[in-house]
Amino acid sequence: MKFQSLLLLLLSLTFQQAIAQKSPVQKLTNTYFELVRPEFKGDLAYETVAFVEQYWRIAGNTGFNNSVHLIAEKLEAAGYVLEENASENDRLTYRIETREMSRPTWEPVTSSLQIVGTEGLLLSSETNRNMIYMYSSSTPAGGVTGEVVYIVSKEDLDKVDLVGKILFSDQVGYRSLQSAILEKGALGALTYDMPGYLQPEKNITSIQFRGLRYDADQPTWAMALSFEAKEKLKAALAKGKVEVNAKVQTKIYESEELTIVANVKGSELPLESLVFSAHIQEPGANDNATGVGTQLEMAKITADLVSNGELDLKRTLTFLWGDEIISTRRYIQEKEKREAEINWGISLDMVGENTTLTGGTFLIEKMPDPSAIWTRGDEKHSEWGGRPLKVEDMKPHYLNDFIISNFEAQGKHADWVVKTNPFEGGSDHTPFLQADIPGLLLWHFTDQFYHTDNDRLDKVSAETMVNVGTAALVSAFTLLNADAKTGDALVQELLGKAIARLQLEAILSKKELANGADAAEQTLILETWKDYYLKTLETTTDLSSEPELQQSIKLAKQKLEVAYQSIILTL
Repeated sequence: MKFQSLLLLLLSLTFQQAIAQKSPVQKLTNTYFELVRPEFKGDLAYETVAFVEQYWRIAGNTGFNNSVHLIAEKLEAAGYVLEENASENDRLTYRIETREMSRPTWEPVTSSLQIVGTEGLLLSSETNRNMIYMYSSSTPAGGVTGEVVYIVSKEDLDKVDLVGKILFSDQVGYRSLQSAILEKGALGALTYDMPGYLQPEKNITSIQFRGLRYDADQPTWAMALSFEAKEKLKAALAKGKVEVNAKVQTKIYESEELTIVANVKGSELPLESLVFSAHIQEPGANDNATGVGTQLEMAKITADLVSNGELDLKRTLTFLWGDEIISTRRYIQEKEKREAEINWGISLDMVGENTTLTGGTFLIEKMPDPSAIWTRGDEKHSEWGGRPLKVEDMKPHYLNDFIISNFEAQGKHADWVVKTNPFEGGSDHTPFLQADIPGLLLWHFTDQFYHTDNDRLDKVSAETMVNVGTAALVSAFTLLNADAKTGDALVQELLGKAIARLQLEAILSKKELANGADAAEQTLILETWKDYYLKTLETTTDLSSEPELQQSIKLAKQKLEVAYQSIILTL
């Protein structure tokens, strides 16, 4: 048995090495890498991030709309024509969609917090732009002054007289505090809630942004505290009664929601498409000004290559910028507003991190595969986390391995770390999957500045945006021009990946069995991976209906079945 384990390990390593050296897909993508790499400088991406990240952005507000108009301006300069002015011969077009909003938009203006009787401010929006809760109302010009009441539990909200007091808690959620403000006459709330992965005791000035439930009839305000401010306030409370002065100035006003869509119309199959999506809202630089900027440079490079005759795309390429999940879901659902069906969807979210400063690594969040059921070996969830999935939740498709192969190729070229995580959800890839469209996420995690006011331009890497954008464009170009030859290369790639995965899972299962694991469960894991890849092989038929591809798939499935039977005997 020890010999079998050693042999299996050697076979796995040998097979994976062979795949890496002789990737059938890379033979097709090399041409596109050679085309894109000299063009992708990162300058436009970085300049766009610098513009966008200066604003606190939610749909309809000044920063969001100014970002949309900047994108439109740059698209125009790159040769995209406004749809209403375009002719049938214009392949590069864009439009700005305008919609009514169900509630007003919001933006912060200024805020400060001071302990009465002390010099200096405890917090100021000049240094902590996230301190005001989203949808906070304004205080009177001079602010409000009130005694601070420390709330340890929800029960305190019923025991303590809250009228005219300012609530403070690092134990009770803001929703409970907001309800108490509205129902019991408190003036406002101060909160502290920083996840451990943000390293608050190191990043003592960081504040992660928060939001209130909007209530036009009962406006209120709340402030989130940094670790440093929380500690100072608690120290003051330990000495006795504390009053604070809180000043908040915000804007809440009627507006409209904008979404911008740019298309590169396919020359032969324009009714098939790949969609890139990057959301504009959120106040950070990496999240998600980097997605906005990287995608904009991708759109410009594509326009340049097409206009110069260096590239032709058979299928349509779409770039979408809007409100996270909402705009993507609506684009998918509103079929009457688009001509092409969506074959693939890719989300760019937090794609420009300087990981030396932020921590973590670049990640490809895979479509649901068995690693989201049994997460073991080198597979691991991010700190964002994900619920364990079931077999019926799987989304077998070649997009996972295809994208991973291309990004690993760019990683090897640029000495750049590329990793994956099992499906977790929570960004623009989710609507694609919910609509049964192949979709995945390009992102970074863990990020010690995630959603905090320290997510600024100095944490952004133009080099990272170049790497992500290059591999993403090459992947898109390959799929948009895919044919039977591409399909066959993918089949061979998938066969190799499938066998390597089964060999790896067998090694892991043998270790589990040695520790007393259930044999039936271990067999089920391997069988599920086998079935996943059998179905994945079949998905390559969306690239071509040629009988040669059908035969290639049939032979690959037979080989996979034989390999599975051989591997399962080693358990």
